[in-house]
Amino acid sequence: MTHLTLVPTANPFMKWAGGKSQLLYAFNKRFPAGLKTGEITHYVEPFIGGGAVYFFITGQFPFESCTICDSNEELILTYRVIKESPQDLVECLATLESEYLADNEAERETQFYAVRDTFNRNKSRITFDTVQPDWVERAAQVIFLNRTCFNGLFRMNRNGGFNVPFGKYKNPRICDKKNIHNVSAVLKNTRILLGDFSSCRPYINAGSFVYLDPPYRPLNSTAFFTSYGKDGFTDADQQRLAGFYRELDTAGARCMLSNSDPKNENHGDTFFDTLYDGFTIERVPARRIINSKGSGRGDINELVITNYENR
Repeated sequence: MTHLTLVPTANPFMKWAGGKSQLLYAFNKRFPAGLKTGEITHYVEPFIGGGAVYFFITGQFPFESCTICDSNEELILTYRVIKESPQDLVECLATLESEYLADNEAERETQFYAVRDTFNRNKSRITFDTVQPDWVERAAQVIFLNRTCFNGLFRMNRNGGFNVPFGKYKNPRICDKKNIHNVSAVLKNTRILLGDFSSCRPYINAGSFVYLDPPYRPLNSTAFFTSYGKDGFTDADQQRLAGFYRELDTAGARCMLSNSDPKNENHGDTFFDTLYDGFTIERVPARRIINSKGSGRGDINELVITNYENR
């Protein structure tokens, strides 16, 4: 077996709960053969999140174009700023980083909450569908908060306000100049959409590979990591997504979807087995990273569902 060196041209610029960096090797073995033959010319990711798979796959395979989408408006704003104004963003982040690293822990905490309060207070002034001059500062605040908050979470309350508390990191990397410019270069041939996963539909055809990484279905009643925006992702949404998956299959697109495996907690829970009956459903080992208790972190299975034969 030939092992590819996992060296993407750019890395995720944010920490992201549910990020797929740890599963890239498992995914790489399951990518469709058309990526190597050139049959697939377009890559689509309707739930871009931190973009680990996007940055990996675009570093391994050439595409004529890509489409990424997310319903998280702050996240999409930041992607757009990096694409269009990377140097302005770097300069803004460099100022935040310089001020932060020069402070002691108490002063850092004060700066964190000051930025968070400003970020939340200015929410109503931001126009997310049209590029504005204040987007650069907004994107810098998104990255700053993500890099200095507790556990690197990006969590919004029901009013759309960022509500993660301060994290006590000794030397966080707030301004990664080189990577931001690399991300900008990768994004040049990428269409960036704000909206529901179905927003990608007009751009998907038989020459597309679509990777879907929706908010995972909770494994139990105490797991709440199904939403990193103000809106949740319910079982009804999972069912609607399965219908979307089947529609893309009919259109000839190659599709890969990942999700939690309910059978980790309940062997009789066939929710996804039923939803994706007729497709290839595999269970791959992963490590639960987001958990408030160390005892709750460990190896579990995740689902990888494809509509094509693995190479």
